[in-house]
Amino acid sequence: MTDTAGPAKKMRLRYQGQCRLCGTEVEAGAQAVYFRDAKAIECLSCFDDAAAAEPPTAPPPADTPGAPTAPEPLAYSEGVAGDSARDEYERRMARREARVRERFPRAGGLLLKIYEEGQPTKAWKVGAGGEETLGGTFNRIAGPELRVLHDRRVPRTRANIDHIVVCRNGVMVIDAKRYKGRPSLKVEGGFFRPTVHKLTVDGRDRTKLVEGVRKQVDLVTAALEDVPVPVQGFLCFLDADWPLIGGAFTIHGVGVLWPRRLRKLLEKEGPLGSEEIEQIQARLAAAFPAA
Repeated sequence: MTDTAGPAKKMRLRYQGQCRLCGTEVEAGAQAVYFRDAKAIECLSCFDDAAAAEPPTAPPPADTPGAPTAPEPLAYSEGVAGDSARDEYERRMARREARVRERFPRAGGLLLKIYEEGQPTKAWKVGAGGEETLGGTFNRIAGPELRVLHDRRVPRTRANIDHIVVCRNGVMVIDAKRYKGRPSLKVEGGFFRPTVHKLTVDGRDRTKLVEGVRKQVDLVTAALEDVPVPVQGFLCFLDADWPLIGGAFTIHGVGVLWPRRLRKLLEKEGPLGSEEIEQIQARLAAAFPAA
């Protein structure tokens, strides 16, 4: 029987591989089933045969009329950090490979090895890595009083929220970034002109990132409209050039900081207890499904 633990995805291979069951070579461009956790493939024949050999599952026992159904206990950490960004990167790479092989049937494989993917495609891979790194930090400290939701989909849109953390002092909406350079708060105007606050990274205006987090905070706040809990937004820069002293700041209500500083905030004492934290996590998990 095939061990299908971990997410399995039917896809067209970018490189030649070998079926982990029968040892058959699967050519690049052919379809196979990829197991991400095991980093292995199965040919379609083996996968279909194994699925057909699975014993039938016994039907669940009928609920007793009138008896309340106990809810499934929630994990301290739910979702896979960076999953949707990683999927988008793989989709773009597959489309790129298909275009190159169609245009250059003989030399396509060599060209794909020589030339790297374009910057827009590479950005998805970098972003996924940042979300995975920060998500790993959250997973290590998750528990009854610090619960995490990774990679949550905003319903009716293509947008997603990187991380939502529910802890003793409230709900934190966190966007992970891997920009190089130093984040700074730039203040313009004054006297005869309105004061304008801007986020710059390495001298470039990145204020749109702040507006993106504010929109996410508004969505989470709306999902908890009848729950008296503070909701805060953060931009966490993993690879930035932070100064030795200071450096963190707030712009338009959004905190800008680095992972260690953020972790200290998440672990601070606050008024919420473990039961309230679990209830809020369940509410948000229903409002924002896994992407």
